[in-house]
Amino acid sequence: MARMYSGKRGKSGSKKPLAKARWVEFGKEEAERLVVKLAHDKMQAAQIGLVLRDQYGIPSVRNVSEKKISTILSENKILQKIPDDLFNLLKRAVKLREHMEKNRKDYHSKRGLELLESKIRRLVKYYVREEKLAAGWKYDAERAKLIVQTGG
Repeated sequence: MARMYSGKRGKSGSKKPLAKARWVEFGKEEAERLVVKLAHDKMQAAQIGLVLRDQYGIPSVRNVSEKKISTILSENKILQKIPDDLFNLLKRAVKLREHMEKNRKDYHSKRGLELLESKIRRLVKYYVREEKLAAGWKYDAERAKLIVQTGG
């Protein structure tokens, strides 16, 4: 039997760039301007980082501008009301609920939905404690559907 070998060992994915990349052509202000421009195109912070890395050759915004992407967004008052990780979990929950409406006997997905909603509740509790969400914010399936439809 032939053995499959992918060529990678250990962790997959890209490596963090060196502390100061001397070959980056963009300055501090240009990098921040790009972050703001991409944020106006309705991109999340993680997507902005990927676009800057892949299309503009900026390996790390933090190394170039000495600020995180979320810090740049909050300084320019473009930070979304709901944090990106929570929003992505809400999108997954809405999709899974739609699947469950069509496939009522899918017990594995039902368990997955329970675990996902539990994770959402824990994350909401954390963000309320850190004051990134309003004090009375609670997870509700219908509310999540509305949030996902409006885009955050």
